[in-house]
Amino acid sequence: MTRAKKIIYWVATLWFALGMGTSAIVQIVKSPPEAMENMMRLGYPIYFFTILGVWKVFGIAAIPAPRFPLLKEWAYAGFFFVTSGALISHIVMGDAFGDIFPSILLGTLTVVSWYLRPESRKIA
Repeated sequence: MTRAKKIIYWVATLWFALGMGTSAIVQIVKSPPEAMENMMRLGYPIYFFTILGVWKVFGIAAIPAPRFPLLKEWAYAGFFFVTSGALISHIVMGDAFGDIFPSILLGTLTVVSWYLRPESRKIA
């Protein structure tokens, strides 16, 4: 892996983890209230917040952990499903681009991090 790819991988992975971590905290503590209102407006129940938040925390822990390449694949898949589901939900609801963009950004960072991950983090 070239030095440039390593840098891009770590920048994308850290930015992605920061975004997912922030949203996980919001979902677990259910604050600010606007976030819960937005989730309900999209048609999701409040308890879904807690489920997503907890699984995001587990996924964030799995991505940088040494070894366990299959667990990393599952974490990346979960993050892809979450971001693509959010993107589709916002599009279906006719939301403005500003509301859709975080899903696009986090989805892109997920794919970049997955694609550029070191060989030692891939399934042989």
